[in-house]
Amino acid sequence: AWSSVREPSQVFMLLETIYGAFDTLAQRRHVFKVETVGDCYVAVAGLPTPRKDHACVMARYAHDCLTKMSQVVHKLEVVLGPGTSTLGIRIGLHSGPTIAGVLRGEKARFQLFGDTINTASRIETTGTPNRIHISHTTADELTKAGKRHWVTQREDLVFAKGKGEIQTYWLQAHHSGSTARTPGSLEHPEQTEKVPLTEYSIEKADPPRSQASRVAETAGLVKFSVSLLLPHLEQITALRVAQGSSPTPSVDSSSKLTEVASIIGQPGGALDQIKDIIDLPQVLAAKINSADAVLSNNVKEQLRSYLSQISLIYRANSFHNFEHAVSVAQSASKLLSRIVAPGVVNILTGEKQHDLKGDQELHDHTLGLASAPLTQFAIIFSALIHDVDHRGVPNDQLETEEPSLALLYSQSIAEQNSIDIAWRLLMDDQFKELRSSIYSNEEELRHFRSILVNSTMATDIFEKSLAKARKNRWDAAFAEQSPGVESRNRKATIVIEHIIQASDVAHCMQHWHIYKKWNEKLFAERAEAFRKGRADQNPTEGWYEGELWFFDNYVIPLANKLESCGVFGVSCVEFMSYAKQNRVEWEKTGKVVVSELSKKYCS
Repeated sequence: AWSSVREPSQVFMLLETIYGAFDTLAQRRHVFKVETVGDCYVAVAGLPTPRKDHACVMARYAHDCLTKMSQVVHKLEVVLGPGTSTLGIRIGLHSGPTIAGVLRGEKARFQLFGDTINTASRIETTGTPNRIHISHTTADELTKAGKRHWVTQREDLVFAKGKGEIQTYWLQAHHSGSTARTPGSLEHPEQTEKVPLTEYSIEKADPPRSQASRVAETAGLVKFSVSLLLPHLEQITALRVAQGSSPTPSVDSSSKLTEVASIIGQPGGALDQIKDIIDLPQVLAAKINSADAVLSNNVKEQLRSYLSQISLIYRANSFHNFEHAVSVAQSASKLLSRIVAPGVVNILTGEKQHDLKGDQELHDHTLGLASAPLTQFAIIFSALIHDVDHRGVPNDQLETEEPSLALLYSQSIAEQNSIDIAWRLLMDDQFKELRSSIYSNEEELRHFRSILVNSTMATDIFEKSLAKARKNRWDAAFAEQSPGVESRNRKATIVIEHIIQASDVAHCMQHWHIYKKWNEKLFAERAEAFRKGRADQNPTEGWYEGELWFFDNYVIPLANKLESCGVFGVSCVEFMSYAKQNRVEWEKTGKVVVSELSKKYCS
């Protein structure tokens, strides 16, 4: 599930980092690494050099790996995004004779064969995350070595393919916040590392999150959000340098830009600012030099501070919260990275397939999106702020509850409110240098505002007048065959809106477990609104049928449109495949899921 929302390079980084850490531990413990097969790491003690304490060595090594895994994923979350720190690992241990040797061939390597290897695999697959599962044989070996206190019998029998029901055991691993050790503990004095209290404990179920853990989680989300935006902000600066313009506006220009930003950012004005055509750069003005992509520490800190303050304005809803916003931003970033054209490359990623006639070819094929760092920055920025201050209820209920907002915003109340809050905060004096990095002239300012408005307003998919206007834009964009600038910009505008729409419901086009997670969060939010009298209908009523309708009438048609846009390459196959698989799985198991959700949130 985690890998389904990541780029291949991110999956590779995770495995490479974990495997590298395990290799280091193996060297310390004198454990022999046999191989890695996908996400499975195989190691052995007692080979190729026999040793009597092989079971104890592997138990300690397994304990080391469990600890290191938790440390690694917590550190990688800043780079690889939310959910990384929750990744777990299953470990299975078995002891016995094996056949070992090097098979000759083109890629000869040392390999293990036999029943012992197969049994170890069965022990691993029947274990649970973040626990060390061991066989009866390994438990006996540890008992003989005087380590019976390391072992706890598993209450239920395990069915292992080819073995039938077998009795297995858990290897107890105790983690604390200090380096103190008890006699006979799994750690060796020279190899024990201090483990923070925030690390896992295999003896307890997931405890309720403390305020401190929630603060830490939000800080991690902010750091990841910065990592999504910063490369594009650097590219904006580098492009200005390449074009021979100043990276930041002059004092006089900055003052004028502040006035213009105040005028176009008047509360309640977003609805009238939605554009049928957003002008993108007509030509690729200059080749970006990555050496010019330098931002001051003040700009970086202001970006972090801005996103941190935005995260605090988000309310503690189950679904419409900052975690959801970051997830949408991550999906938008992924879609932007997938913008391709046959035989061309994205100059922002640097990936090349073969020689081109020039960067202008890429620019034209991708509707100008692949060579527009400000546009890409604005799309991800919009994803991060699109639900800020969301009240946990739909717009029709918000109209009843908040008459002052309803008076200010005639429709799309939540979306317009989010735009105004985010814009007002960005205009604060504390973010002056950040603003100067985002836009250095009025053209860039108005372009940034247009992307922000169109993208955020596109997330209101139930406002009929907006939906009709978007349909008309789609029909006009893909009906005309003109190769002109206006036609290309019209299509680019449509693509931008569909990037944010697809990202907003990306969980429906990802792995089943991710869809199920966010579906539960939305159900919980609606159930809370019903309990508090903020909704007329219990979400249990019609939830199953509603999800089927949503797949058939929005998600799958949206996946089809992504393909029709013609700029996302084979990624569209992935989106459609997951959407259809989730639709089938929901039709099959959705009623059971709804029943469980009803008991959990509506009883």
